[in-house]
Amino acid sequence: MKSITSATIDCSALRHNVHVLRKMAPHSRVMAVVKANAYGHGLIPVTRALAGVDAFAVARLEEGVSLRNAGIILPVVLLEGVLDAEQLEAAEKFNFELVVHTHEQVELLSAVSTGFQFRIWLKLDSGMNRLGFKSLDFGRAIKALQHNPNVRQPVALFTHMASADLPDRAATLAQLAVFAEASRTLSGERCIENSAAILGYPEGLTEWIRPGLLLYGVSPLTGSTGADFGLKAVMTLRSTLIAVKDVLPGETVGYGGAWTAKRNTRLAIAAIGYGDGYPRALASGTPVLVNGERAVLAGRVSMDMIGIDVTDVTSRAKLGDPVILWGTDLPVEEIAVWADTIPYELLCGISQRVAVDVSEP
Repeated sequence: MKSITSATIDCSALRHNVHVLRKMAPHSRVMAVVKANAYGHGLIPVTRALAGVDAFAVARLEEGVSLRNAGIILPVVLLEGVLDAEQLEAAEKFNFELVVHTHEQVELLSAVSTGFQFRIWLKLDSGMNRLGFKSLDFGRAIKALQHNPNVRQPVALFTHMASADLPDRAATLAQLAVFAEASRTLSGERCIENSAAILGYPEGLTEWIRPGLLLYGVSPLTGSTGADFGLKAVMTLRSTLIAVKDVLPGETVGYGGAWTAKRNTRLAIAAIGYGDGYPRALASGTPVLVNGERAVLAGRVSMDMIGIDVTDVTSRAKLGDPVILWGTDLPVEEIAVWADTIPYELLCGISQRVAVDVSEP
């Protein structure tokens, strides 16, 4: 039975985007970020489609276990590392690589007695002030890990850019300088650049890049779309018209009567709402596609439905017609502006009620 609301995932677009990224960073390996259910795209389908990358990165242990249980054998990096001995034991069992960002994690690695050697990514806090060691402590941590028999040598090096998506370059250039100085005498492989940095800071390219949003064909830079960089949108969020009616001038639509018809209006109702992850914050006037033509929201987004002004849709919208909320012809970056948020939140917010349709042409 076909669902009336679905997210179509285009696996060929995923592979196309990896090809584009390899051209952007021809001397770097690709650590594909698939945390948060692959940014809402489906963890297992995405990782299977991305079998040609060099490693995967997830935030938490449970995400990595899901990959291994699905038969994924590529290296898996835990971006938050592990918290305790039980998690460390699981990391050994599933052969995960670990980001180390606290003294407690360094001590945990020293306390275990095992013949296993962990691949470690030591994280420098170069200016984001979230996770990682400040420069002085970074040097101490690297020395401790270099003398730890449970750690594979050389230790790999890691940081995260806080402001690479902003027009002001000063903060990111300062972070790159901090990292360069802290790692100047070290031999380990480096991973610095997230999606925004890949686009704007070729001087920061190292042995590894760490794309997230770009994999999914979406730009992290305000005022641009993934298509501007040769990328293809991977997700298309779709719904279906379940009612069409006429509304007279002066009549209101939806909760609170938030939208008032100013003309004889053809109003369509689509089966999608904030219960599916389509944000309630979206205002009247937000674009949608009905039969491939632009129309606009009319009234508040409710839990299960939206109202759409289809008066100007030339095909005369009818029950069962397709609706696209975002995708190739309606970039999610554009919808994020209407929602006063970022594309990441829209993609990750798709609820379990939405059927996922994986397209493998």
